[in-house]
Amino acid sequence: MEWASVAVVLVGGLLLAIFSGLPIALAFLILDLLGMRFIMGSNFGDLAIRSIFASLTNPNLTPVPMFVLMGEFLFNSGVAVRALNTIEKWLGKLPGRLSVLTILAGALFSSLSGSTIANTAMLGSLLAPNMMEKKYHKSMIAGPITASGSLAMMFPLSSLTVVFGSIAGIDIGSLLVAGFLPGLLIAALYIVYTVLRCRRNPELAPAYEVQRYSTKAVLVESLKHVLPLGLIVLATVGVIFLGIATPTDAAAIGTMVSLGLAIALGHFNLKVLWKSTIGTVRVTAMILVIVAASTAFSQLMAFSGATQSILTALTALNLSPYWLLIGMLIIVFILGMFLEEVSIMMITLPIFMPVVTAAHINPIWFGVLMLSKLEIALFTPPVGVLLYTFKGVAPDEISMMDIWKASIPYVVCGLLGVVAILVFPGLATFLISGRS
Repeated sequence: MEWASVAVVLVGGLLLAIFSGLPIALAFLILDLLGMRFIMGSNFGDLAIRSIFASLTNPNLTPVPMFVLMGEFLFNSGVAVRALNTIEKWLGKLPGRLSVLTILAGALFSSLSGSTIANTAMLGSLLAPNMMEKKYHKSMIAGPITASGSLAMMFPLSSLTVVFGSIAGIDIGSLLVAGFLPGLLIAALYIVYTVLRCRRNPELAPAYEVQRYSTKAVLVESLKHVLPLGLIVLATVGVIFLGIATPTDAAAIGTMVSLGLAIALGHFNLKVLWKSTIGTVRVTAMILVIVAASTAFSQLMAFSGATQSILTALTALNLSPYWLLIGMLIIVFILGMFLEEVSIMMITLPIFMPVVTAAHINPIWFGVLMLSKLEIALFTPPVGVLLYTFKGVAPDEISMMDIWKASIPYVVCGLLGVVAILVFPGLATFLISGRS
């Protein structure tokens, strides 16, 4: 079978399996086993076992369960929610304050959840009813929630970044640090647009009576609830940035500090421990199965000759690295309208990474661009998965058309952020330029 036919069958079969409703991991495993049987021959069982074992014993995946456990401790103990309530008090009478709070919450929770779908569902459940009660326009509810829910792709401590780095073979510590500035840039663009639009048209976010708090009271609450949470994130990323700890060490530090914080604030008990443990096991198991299946898929593509043939065909076009990069980003953007982010990583990275290497594209820059593009594609109409995630938890008054319309301005803001990263690679590489 020619390489083009192999690539079409493998990728087409994968898309068909995913769209049929099969879980991502199961779809990949079925395709891997069938592909190995017909392409690799009768000894495919031994090859499959070796491939799965090698992928699951990869030390780069060690931070995943600890990052997940850290977030579980902070969520289930209520530490993260108390920090959010304190941040709201700082916003005062800022135009569109609840919409801005949504974006800030998305950035905060993204560092702890690592899941765009979970982030969007949580923000929609927590904040949308309150915004409806305050007579916010539907565009100022749906737009900020779907946009900020996607920020889990960018900010440090995200398990998605670890998975991306593991599949792509990119240094995970550098990738975690590199996403910080681009994540802040995109979140800032969302906030600036929201404030300017609400200031120009106050009816979008009607002013309401805000309880006044003394500066001293807010400072005390910030020191108690916000500062410790910020220190956990900064310390965990900081030890990686300074090169004094690996991502695994940093994840262990963050987990222990988050546990200590929950205990010190009196919000920890056996119920929290149980819920956090079960949640971590469930999420980690899902991630490990996905990584194992994606590794086997990569090897299958390589064994069939499809990866090398695609690489040869692309390099023969004599396109500049910039145009190759733009082409890959367009593909990711289109796939992101239909598929969840991990599925896209598993489909594209086995093909893209050899191209990145051959074209001498900085892999960290590429990784940040990919993550940011995935972030935006996930809430792009008409079929971005986060649009439907929010619809599932949104008040009945908000229609699917309302959600589509509300997301478009934030898609534009996100694309401006991607263009900035593309034009100024230093946004992605500045913080890691001094790392050895």
